[in-house]
Amino acid sequence: MLNPWRLRLLSQLDSLGTVRAVAQAANLSPSSVSQQLAVLEAETRTQLLERTGRRVRLTPAGLMLARRARAILDQMDSVEAELRSLGDEPVGQVRLGAFQSAIHSLCVPAVTRLAHTHPHLEVELVELEPHESMPALRVGDADIIITTTDFVEHPLGPDVDIVPLATDPIVLVLPPGGTARGPADLAAYADEPWAFDMPKSYMANLATRLCRESGFEPRVICRFSNYMMTLQHVEAGLSVALLPGLAVDPRYRVTTRELATPVTRTIAAVIRRGAPPRAAVNLVLDALRRFRDLPVTDPRLGDSRHLLAPAPRSHTG
Repeated sequence: MLNPWRLRLLSQLDSLGTVRAVAQAANLSPSSVSQQLAVLEAETRTQLLERTGRRVRLTPAGLMLARRARAILDQMDSVEAELRSLGDEPVGQVRLGAFQSAIHSLCVPAVTRLAHTHPHLEVELVELEPHESMPALRVGDADIIITTTDFVEHPLGPDVDIVPLATDPIVLVLPPGGTARGPADLAAYADEPWAFDMPKSYMANLATRLCRESGFEPRVICRFSNYMMTLQHVEAGLSVALLPGLAVDPRYRVTTRELATPVTRTIAAVIRRGAPPRAAVNLVLDALRRFRDLPVTDPRLGDSRHLLAPAPRSHTG
């Protein structure tokens, strides 16, 4: 009989590419992953892996099983959830991955409401930036992810369904006390020190592109993976930054300005296309849609009294 845990490791190898990456994702040693995959080969009596130098790759049989494994694991999750939900309400675990600024403003309120209305539903919340969340969704480490559809370097593929939630403006964040008003021309800030997100992240790539389109190479003096640290740095007068409006916490004394050429990101919930329907997943999706009272920075006012604009609620691929 096929072992679902070993099937998950094989599926992760197909998505992540290396045994070391699978080991990190599964919190195992590479040797343990290799050993479990060898056991899976013995169980199936089929060569699933072949070595190419120091690396291993999937054989045609291994590739077929890895890609069928995702459907098998989805079906098992669905059956387990269905068995648990034979009562009056959905139960079980839903794994929700979201980028940093969506956790406190969107996910925590949704999970809090669900904890009161559906106490037997467990939502596991994990911080995943957009470049991390799609691989996690594809290998089954997340059932739902909150991401942006505007990450040029990591486009969403045809294997997912997208539920638009909202649009969020990208704003220029400045130290307090400035006199400038109205839309900001980034070229006017070419000589300023900049605070950036970590390399290859959505905001780091976007900020670099916007600065270059404005005719200058930004002088980056610090990089933070936490928006609160970025806001603190700007508040101290040490840098300027480009951030999503959703990330600008009103507890920090900073000034925000909209961009002369407006840029927005679309925030969306994403699930795997073709995954068996689960009442618990649908319940979490419905809760995520209900955040019309979410306060975020309005770049025209420099405070947090206005609302993030809800995106169209259609379900598209």
